[in-house]
Amino acid sequence: MKGSNEPVQAAINESFSSMKQVLDTYQPQLQTREIGIVKSVSEGIAIVAGLPNVKADEIVRFPGNLRGIVFNLDRNEVSIILLGNSEHLQAGDRVYRTGRVTDVPVGNGLLGRVIDPTGIPQDNLGKIEIEDRLPIEREAPAIMDRDPVTVPIQTGLKVVDALIPVGRGQRELIIGDRQTGKTAIAIDTILNQKDKNVICIYCAIGQRTSAVAKVIARLREKEAMDYCLVVVSKGEDPPGLQYITPYAATTMGEYFMERGRDVLIVYDDLSRHAWAYRQLSLLLRRPPGREAYPGDIFYIHSRLLERSTHLRKEKGGGSLTALPIVETQAQNMSAYIPTNLISITDGQIYLSPELFRQGILPAVDVGKSVSRVGGKTQLPAYRSVAGNLRLSYSQFQELEVFARFGTQLDENTKQAIERGRRVREILKQPESEPLSVVEQIAVLLSVSEGVFDNVPLDRIEEVSRAVRQAVVENLTEVAKRITSGEQLTAADRDALLNICREVSLSFQTNNDRE
Repeated sequence: MKGSNEPVQAAINESFSSMKQVLDTYQPQLQTREIGIVKSVSEGIAIVAGLPNVKADEIVRFPGNLRGIVFNLDRNEVSIILLGNSEHLQAGDRVYRTGRVTDVPVGNGLLGRVIDPTGIPQDNLGKIEIEDRLPIEREAPAIMDRDPVTVPIQTGLKVVDALIPVGRGQRELIIGDRQTGKTAIAIDTILNQKDKNVICIYCAIGQRTSAVAKVIARLREKEAMDYCLVVVSKGEDPPGLQYITPYAATTMGEYFMERGRDVLIVYDDLSRHAWAYRQLSLLLRRPPGREAYPGDIFYIHSRLLERSTHLRKEKGGGSLTALPIVETQAQNMSAYIPTNLISITDGQIYLSPELFRQGILPAVDVGKSVSRVGGKTQLPAYRSVAGNLRLSYSQFQELEVFARFGTQLDENTKQAIERGRRVREILKQPESEPLSVVEQIAVLLSVSEGVFDNVPLDRIEEVSRAVRQAVVENLTEVAKRITSGEQLTAADRDALLNICREVSLSFQTNNDRE
């Protein structure tokens, strides 16, 4: 029995020897850690005592791996906006500093993914390969680091590319009542960037989960996710998470812009972003101003949109084009948030509920829409074809209203009204069917030159499709010259018109042919 205990005793002695050796060599180190105590918790915010050296925008950690962002630095307390579910949080819980400001992952590994504003995947496609992390709040490029906006970003929509053009590096507001097709215009623009070397970011702020799922499904169906990134904060997410969403998405886009890439970012929508910030501000007892919004609501949007620009070649030469969306109530463009954003951006695309109800889609009101930069970036072919189209179309709309009173009209007025109706039919476009530049030029040239004057209104869409197909199949060289930015020569113009006339003959009535 004694011999059987010897191996056990030897193992015990060896363990004691090892432990003694570790204890002899161990040198304790003291580390200072700042720990705060939660004083109170409200919907989306926490008031914390302590943390004397904490910095603004620093990330802090709560129990349950809940994170927050330091928002207010007061004399005796710190106000923190929470980035997750805070039901388990209560007064007396400890708060720990992390020592780093709020940042997000960036890099090519984000393309094709759906993530939340903190970079956590939401698409069940596994871990994301992160190349770097950058703060969500960054200074906008200096004026001397910017170049003029000179290159167009084609939306694929005739009414926009011809009448309200957008350039790479521009900020063009999409504005209108709910359910008028604002998101559809933005998504069509993303779909049209396929094979154009443009990275697209769709930023959903406080949207319904079902609405975001439909957008993602459409992007995947059209094979657009290869060059897209979707950043999502849902309607049920805390207001703090919704608040940081557009800043996080912009930082992800700036990573590519600073490396010479062209980026398109859609903010859908900044009305909800303003609501989230108003909620946080009221909870933090900041004094409200107009319409209960805090006084710095203008600043939070201006510092966001000022980051969209076209950089000089020495700074990378990339661009960040912003399409912010804002919702109006009862067509009130003079409300607080819409007027703020109109004054910040370089123009707006206004969507009219009346046009939407009439089935004129996209429901763009040409009279109330404007692009303050894009005209300088528009391809020369557009300027030669659609130069007077905007004015003539606006005149037609006034004439059509006048004609409803049953007044006798002269032949010139009747002809202007008939052509205007065909222009309106041509500017209609189905959703998710963006058109190439040469297709748009062909139909716009045809309608402005009166080629479709004798085609019945109910066949305009049919003849438009036939003309587009014929031009793409037969005028490849002309298409290349137009797309490359060359002027539309007289020979090119005649070639386009000849094909358009030939195709339209089969759609005219028998009397018109004779």
